[in-house]
Amino acid sequence: MSSKRHILTAVAWPYTNGPRHIGHVSGFGVPSDVFARFQRMSGHDVLMVSGTDEHGTPIQVLADREGVSARELADRYNKIIVEDLVALGLSYDLFTRTTTGNHYAVAQELFTGLYENDYIFTHTTKGAVSPTTKRTLPDRYIEGTCPICGYDGARGDQCDNCGNQLDPIDLIDPRSKVDGEVPEFVDTEHFMLDLPAFTDVLGEWLQSKSGQWRPNVLKFSLNLLDDLQPRAVTRDLNWGVPIPIEGWSENENKRLYVWFDAVIGYLSAAIEWAKRTGDPDAWRHWWQSEDAESYYFMGKDNIVFHSEIWPAILLGYNGAGDRGGTSGSLGAMNLPTEVVASEFLTMEGRKFSSSRRVVIYVRDFLERYSADALRYYIIAAGPETQDTDFTWAEFVRRNNDELVAAWGNLVNRSISMAAKNLGEIPEAGELTDEDRRVLDHSKAAFATVGEHLDRSRFKAALQEAMRTVAEANKYISEQAPWALKKTDPERMKTVLHVALQLVSDAKTLLTPFLPESSNKVYAMLGGTGVWSGMPRIDEGLDTIGGGGELTSYPVITGDYADNEAKWESVPIRPGTPLSPPKPLFTKLDPSVVDEELARLEEAAG
Repeated sequence: MSSKRHILTAVAWPYTNGPRHIGHVSGFGVPSDVFARFQRMSGHDVLMVSGTDEHGTPIQVLADREGVSARELADRYNKIIVEDLVALGLSYDLFTRTTTGNHYAVAQELFTGLYENDYIFTHTTKGAVSPTTKRTLPDRYIEGTCPICGYDGARGDQCDNCGNQLDPIDLIDPRSKVDGEVPEFVDTEHFMLDLPAFTDVLGEWLQSKSGQWRPNVLKFSLNLLDDLQPRAVTRDLNWGVPIPIEGWSENENKRLYVWFDAVIGYLSAAIEWAKRTGDPDAWRHWWQSEDAESYYFMGKDNIVFHSEIWPAILLGYNGAGDRGGTSGSLGAMNLPTEVVASEFLTMEGRKFSSSRRVVIYVRDFLERYSADALRYYIIAAGPETQDTDFTWAEFVRRNNDELVAAWGNLVNRSISMAAKNLGEIPEAGELTDEDRRVLDHSKAAFATVGEHLDRSRFKAALQEAMRTVAEANKYISEQAPWALKKTDPERMKTVLHVALQLVSDAKTLLTPFLPESSNKVYAMLGGTGVWSGMPRIDEGLDTIGGGGELTSYPVITGDYADNEAKWESVPIRPGTPLSPPKPLFTKLDPSVVDEELARLEEAAG
């Protein structure tokens, strides 16, 4: 076990313009939770934070369409997203929102620090507005042809094909995603973040990550350095964080740009968490200690914000860009240790799209299937380093062949046999070479699987963990304890003891991936106390959306520090009573595939 580390697990903020679908959680949700759970089991101090991203023109546009206020829309989807992420078992220390008074204050503090260090300046630019409503259109709500690579479908902020940053006015044949109108471009004054002032320091920092980051993430990030441009950090809008500069703060129609305040949420959430603990400075352990580490989890469309823009904001606040400066009142803060970005998940060969109803929302999925089944699929077949396709046929196959027939079967037959024949965990007699070999292999898996998890190689880690399950099943089949019952009952006890130790080890190895079912196996083996903590919905209290009154809102938190789960092989206790187990997973009928495909086609219309 390595020495204790402070590990920040910073998880991308889901946007409150609707419920999240399984493509979203495959990028930011499940991988970050696997990582955080493993690090906690390894004895480290983990702080896992995020929340809902609630500002920006897209929220306002949708709210207008639905005849509600932006605040009402954000409240509605914040609640839905919180409930869905809890149902998925994501173990946030704090999942909050960007509309809190705390977040407003922290976002304004970082803006002020950048402004005072001369990394933010005013600039008159061309802003896109709807010719019909005269409302500002967000960059991402404008599509057109990329002027660099010719890709038709580039967004106004970035081309997903070539990765270059863009402005809406750069697009060839721009059109509004809201209503297809050709936007008007009018003069508007905004604050700009001077990204070019960080080119050299960002380059040095990124080069230092060679061999540590996923190659696709590092290469993409380094390529962006060639053409860094100043980027607007304010927007013509009345829904968002007010600009904390005299002459601007009173302007009801100018706010901080949603992308700017959203990335600051990692810090504001940590500060809110610290206040909730009663130690307002506790966040500093994860943000300012020399030995602290921070890992940011997201889909690949968010890389630029986490490998270029957020580090630039931190550097500017620290006074570490080309023009120097002094750190703000919060003090200098650490840059990300790693940006852990996943690729895209498609669905039955098509891109996820809520508007085109090519989608399955987390809530709908979990109404029909278990959270662990979805978590398993996302890691085993998800988009860790390349785009992958979710298919119902593959989901059913993996559920039935790997979760039910391999892992579930190992648990069931081992505990059933011992419970039925002995009623308790038996003592082991003299071990054979084969007994020792399979036990040694199981113990050795902790180092192998742990190394993969520590490097965010989740797919390889899960494969290695499932290899121990296959070894255990092979051992039981070859030793045939059912046949030993009459011929050699003492040997049967030894075999069952070894089998139950293998089950216990596998349960531990699979805990980061399958926390809910691992808790069940722990109880089946007679474990007491909480094995691996699950998240719960609690209450936050702050001003919301710039209002003056204190308001309660749902947050995700949990008790994870005093759990029994440790990343090691723990000897089982002979004499512990055993009861016949219940099935861990539900076998799915092959007809599920046709049913789900029909449901998808019906929704897509």
